This record gives sequence, structure tokens and C-alpha cells, in this order.
Amino acid sequence: MKRHLARNAKAGVPPIRPLLACAAWSFVLLYGCAGRPTGVLEPVAANPSAAQVEMLVTTTRSRAEKPGEMFSGERALSPTFAEMTVSIPPDTVRKAGEVAWPSKLPPNPETDFATLKAVEVDRGAAEKWLNTHVRKSPDGSVFVFIHGFNNHFEDAVFRFAQIIHDSGARSVPVLATWPSRGSLLAYGYDRESTNYTRNAVERLFQYLARDPEVKEVSILAHSMGNWLALESLRQMAIRNDGLPAKFRNVMLAAPDVDVDVF
Repeated sequence: MKRHLARNAKAGVPPIRPLLACAAWSFVLLYGCAGRPTGVLEPVAANPSAAQVEMLVTTTRSRAEKPGEMFSGERALSPTFAEMTVSIPPDTVRKAGEVAWPSKLPPNPETDFATLKAVEVDRGAAEKWLNTHVRKSPDGSVFVFIHGFNNHFEDAVFRFAQIIHDSGARSVPVLATWPSRGSLLAYGYDRESTNYTRNAVERLFQYLARDPEVKEVSILAHSMGNWLALESLRQMAIRNDGLPAKFRNVMLAAPDVDVDVF
């Protein structure tokens, strides 16, 4: 694992497509932890003028009571999977790097980020979704995003959709989201939630490593999500006596990790 991380750090920016690298650094500067509207994940009708980003979600969050929130900040007993499609308004009404949060519900796809699909699926359906999309991708690559501290579920979904769209990434998007309560006062709870999620994320990484259709895996982690990413990779490296060669890019954005521990 040290070899992979050191190689990327030495270059200054990740050795990936320039657009994706630029988007990652824009994400570091623009990614906020402020409160967001709730209930925005209730699906609406698509608008032909808006772009769409499909993603697979794996989460250790518990289900939310409100349908438009889908998952809460509490911990579930086992991982859950979901298929999401996010609508992104035209570039003429939004600056690159920004999430256009709706000011009222339902959102307007002409001006706002909106949800077109939010369906919980079982593990078999999730694997089928991933295999189908990887086979359709131009290079068989997968892009895993792990969000940071103080994030609601919808924060992670919309931000990841923004990163994928604005970077022009061709990789298959997979969001690994852990139980954050979305509060500045919940740092301790959030930190332990990353530890709680290590096994689930490692299982995701092991599955990607075994899948012969997956040719390359890139990981972008932000803030406290870096601890989760590194711990999961560490577990995988110990179990497998090293990391698979296909895990080529590990991007640590604003890492909430002690440098000596790293």
C-alpha cells in the first residue's frame, strides 16, 4: 500500500485524467459541511436539458423515516445497497464545482440538482448493476468515493454526482457512505462510524479486486473518510499480502489522518 500511496503523492497530483484531477482539487476548496435542505432524494421526472449521473451506493447507514432522506446518520447492523440517478442542470445555470441545491421542493431539474431514481436493492442486484455498467464502460474502471465528516446522505450523493459530471470521468461511480450524523458536534460519533464501516468497505474493495471485468480502481476520500479508506486498504493489504495492481490511484483530499499514523 505504501508503494501505491507514495507514487501518487510524489507526483503532486494523482496520475489520472487531468479533468478528474482538477475536479478533485476544486472539490477540496468548495466542499462545505453546512446544512442542506432535507427530503431532496424524492424522485422527480427527468428533464431533457439536464445531464444524468448514475451511481451505485453501498452504506452502513440505517434507513431514514422520511422517504426523501432515504438513509439517516445512525448505524445499521449490515450494509445496504442502492441505485441512484442524479439530474444535473445545464452548465449555463451552474458553475463547475458547485452543487445547485434546490431552494424549495420538489426541485426543478432545469436549475437544481434533482433525484431521478433512488431504489434500495439487495446485494445480488447491486453486483449485477456493477457488472453491467463495468462491461459498458470504455476502460473497465471504477471510481469509489468516500465522503468526510459532517455529511448527510444527500450531501454525499449530490457531491459525488457533481464530481463525476464536472470531471468528465468515464469510470463507473460507486459511493461508499458511512453513518455521519451531519453535525459539527458529532465528531466523536462520526469518527467511530468510520471504524464501524471498515469491514464493509474492505468487502467492497475485495469484490472489485476479484471481479475480472474491473481493470482499474480509483479511490477519492475526503476529510474523515480518509481514515476509513486507509484502514480498509490496510486490512485488505494485510489479508492479501499486498494490494492488487488494479488499485492504482488513491486520492486523499484534506485528510483527517495523523501524518505519523499515515
